Amino acid sequence: MSQPSNDTASLTATYTSPTNAPFAITKTIPAPTTTSSSSAAAADKSRYLEALRGAVAETQDQVNRELTARMDEDKARDGTSSAAAVDEAKEEENYGEDVQEED
Repeated sequence: MSQPSNDTASLTATYTSPTNAPFAITKTIPAPTTTSSSSAAAADKSRYLEALRGAVAETQDQVNRELTARMDEDKARDGTSSAAAVDEAKEEENYGEDVQEED
C-alpha cells in the first residue's frame, strides 16, 4: 500500500553576475511517495527520476537561452562588430577540426 505524499521536490538554478541581471529557474516535481511494497517503490522512484530528468532538460534549455541573451547583451555593450559574429559562427562550424586558412 502506498501512502500519498503531498510533498514536492524542486530543482533550482540561480545565476548572478556583476554586469548582467540575475535570474533563477525553479522546476517543481512531485516527490516520491512512501510505499511499503518494493515493486510500488521502484515504480514510484522511476516516475520521480523521469520527472527529474525532464525538469533538468527544461532547466538546461532555459539556462542556455538566458545565457545566450546575456552574451548578446555583453557583445552589444562592448560594441562587438558583425564581422566578429561571422568569425564566431565560422569557429562554431569548425569546432574540433583542423582547418587551413586560405591566404
